[in-house]
Amino acid sequence: MESTKRLALAQLISSVGDGAYYVSSALYFTLIVGLSPAHVGLGLTVGWAVGSVAGVALGQLADRRGPKGTAVVLGLGTAASVTAFLFVNSVVAFVIAACVYACFQCGLGAARQALLAGLIDPAGRTTFRARLQAMSNAGIALGAALGGIALALGTREAFLTVFVIDALSFVTAALVLRKLPSVAPAPVRTGEPSVAVLRDRPYALLALLNMIMLLYMPLFSLVLPLWISTRTAAPGWLVSAMLVLNTASVVVFQVRVARGVTGLRSASRYARYAGSLLFVSCLVFSFSAMSASAWTAALVLLAGAALQVVGEMAQAAGSWEIGFGLAPEGRQGQYQGLFGAGTAIARMLGPVLLTSLILVGGEAGWVVLGGLFLLVGALTAPAVRWAERSSQRFDPENGGAVTDAQQVDREVVVGDAAARPERGLEVGALG
Repeated sequence: MESTKRLALAQLISSVGDGAYYVSSALYFTLIVGLSPAHVGLGLTVGWAVGSVAGVALGQLADRRGPKGTAVVLGLGTAASVTAFLFVNSVVAFVIAACVYACFQCGLGAARQALLAGLIDPAGRTTFRARLQAMSNAGIALGAALGGIALALGTREAFLTVFVIDALSFVTAALVLRKLPSVAPAPVRTGEPSVAVLRDRPYALLALLNMIMLLYMPLFSLVLPLWISTRTAAPGWLVSAMLVLNTASVVVFQVRVARGVTGLRSASRYARYAGSLLFVSCLVFSFSAMSASAWTAALVLLAGAALQVVGEMAQAAGSWEIGFGLAPEGRQGQYQGLFGAGTAIARMLGPVLLTSLILVGGEAGWVVLGGLFLLVGALTAPAVRWAERSSQRFDPENGGAVTDAQQVDREVVVGDAAARPERGLEVGALG
C-alpha cells in the first residue's frame, strides 16, 4: 500500500512540473530566447526522435541495473536537462538541450513503468496505471495554471521560475521514488540478445499500432484550436472548455473505464471500441464546419470532444494491459521503452501530419483520420493473438511463449479478483 502511494505521489509531483513547462516553454523560447517557431519545431522534432530510440536502451538499462535506481538517476537527469534550458541562447544549443531532455524523459518513463511492473501484481497493473493517469492529468492541470501565471506576466523572470519549478518537481519525485522497495535486476540469460524486444516483431507491431492511435494527442493542443479559428463559427474560448472537459473526464472516469480491462482479450475489445469512438468523434468534428451558427458549432464540437475523451480513455486502458501483458517479466524496461516510444513519435510527427491532413483536407481529412483510428482498432486484436502465439517472445519464467490457455486463466483470475475487491489493487486515498 505504501508503495502505491509513493508511486502516485511521484507521478503527481512530476506532472505539476510538466504542466507548467508544456504551457509556457514554446513562448519562452520564441519571445525570450528569440528562436523562430520553425527552429523550436525542429529542435523538438529532433529531440523526440532521439528520445524515442534512447528510451529502449535506457529501459534495458533499468532491467539490468534495477528500475528503482535507474528511475531515480534519470529523474535527476531530467531535472538537470530542464535546468540546461535556462542557458540556451542559440539554435544549436536548443537542439542539443532538447535531445538530452527527451532522452531522459523517455528513459524515465520506461524505468517508471518497469518499477510499477515490479511492485504491482499483474492483475492490478492496468487499474493502478489508470490511477496514475488520473493523477497525471490533475497534476498537469495544476501546473498549467502555474504556467498560465508566467504567460500573463510575460517576463523573463516569470518564465525562468517555471523552469525552476519543473526541475524541482523532478528532483522531489526522484527522492520519493528513492524510498520505494528495490526491484531485483533481471538475470542475464545465456544466448539472449541484449535488447530482446527488438526481435519481438509482434510486440513491435503492437507498439506501432499504439503509436498511430496516439495521434489524437495533438488534437486539443494544436489542431482543434486552428480548426475552430479557421473553419468554424465557434468562439475561440471553446478550446479551453474542451480541454477542461477532457482533463476533468480523465481525472474522474479513467479508473472506472480501466476496470473493464481484465486481460488481453478485453484489452483488444477496448482497442476496437476506442477506434470506433475516435472515428465517430472525427466525423462529429467535421460537422462543426457545416453550421454558420456559433452555438450550433460549439455544441457539435463539445459532442465530438466528449466522444473523443471516452475513446482516449478506452485506448489508454487497453494499451496499458497490452503493453504490460505481452512483455516478459524481468524485461519490462526495454519493452516499455519501445511501447512508450509511441508517445514521443506522436509528439514528433503528429503536429505536422494532422495539420496537413485536417487543415488542408478539411472535412475529408477528418474522415481519413477517423478511418485510420477505426482500422488500427480493428487490427489490434489479430496482432495481440499473433503475439500470444509467437515463439519469438522470450519468457524468462517459462522459457517460452505465453499460451492461449495461460491467458484464459489470467482472464478468469483477474475477473475473480475484480469481483472480490480485497484481492484487487484498491489504493484508496492517495494523499
